[in-house]
Amino acid sequence: MEKLLGNSQLPSSSRKFSARAALVDLEEASRNLLSECFRQFGIDAVSMTAGQAGRLSREKFEACVVRLSSEAARVLESARNSPSNRQMVIYGLGGTLKDTMKFSKYGLNAAFQEPLERPAALKLVKATQMLVLHEFRRYVRIPVITEVAVVSGERHFSATSLELSSGGMSLKTRVELATGDPVEISFALLTLPRIWLRGNVTWSRPADKVLGIRFDPQDDRRLRIKEWVDSYLDC
Repeated sequence: MEKLLGNSQLPSSSRKFSARAALVDLEEASRNLLSECFRQFGIDAVSMTAGQAGRLSREKFEACVVRLSSEAARVLESARNSPSNRQMVIYGLGGTLKDTMKFSKYGLNAAFQEPLERPAALKLVKATQMLVLHEFRRYVRIPVITEVAVVSGERHFSATSLELSSGGMSLKTRVELATGDPVEISFALLTLPRIWLRGNVTWSRPADKVLGIRFDPQDDRRLRIKEWVDSYLDC
C-alpha cells in the first residue's frame, strides 16, 4: 500500500489533474493523508477552512470532504446551493453514525471513519473515483448515505444505505436477512421525496452487516429511482 502511494507524496508541479476535491476544516494529518489518496487517482486536493467555504458556491469542485462538526451544515448548504457543485461527491469525516444521519439531507455520498487509516481511506477513494472523475457510465452505482426503513415480515428496522442503482441498493444493518427474503423499504434522497419500494434480498454478508436489495421489477415506483439516477449522472 505504501508503494502504491509513494509517487503521490511529492507530485510533479506539471502533473495535470482531472478533478478537484475540497478538503474543508481538516486537521493537518488527515489533510495530508487524503491529499495523497486523491492525487493517486488524478484528483487535486484543495485545502480550506470552514470560513472559506463560500468558495464552494463560486468555484467548480468535483468532490468535497467535510468534517462533520457544527460548521458542516453551513459548508454543505454552500455546496448544494451552488449550480455548478450541487451534484458534487461529498464525503463526511468523523462523527458517529448518528452524526452522519444528521447531515444526510445534504446527500452525503460516503464517509471516512476516524481514526483515519491509509488503507481504508485509499479503498474508499478508489471505490468512488469514477463518480468524482465523471466517468458516470462506467459507474452505475451511486454511493449515498441515508436512513432506510425496512419491513420484512413482522420485523421493522432501520438501515443505512451504501450504494444505489436503478435496480437495487446495498444496506448496512445489524439485522440478518436471508437471500430471497421479501422486503419493503422506504427512504428519501436529495431532490427525491420519500418513496416506498418492494424488493428482495439478493445477497448478504453477515460478518460485514451488509446486504443487497433488488427492487421488484413489477413495482413501478422503481421508475422514480431510475429517473433520479439518470438525472444525477447527467448533471
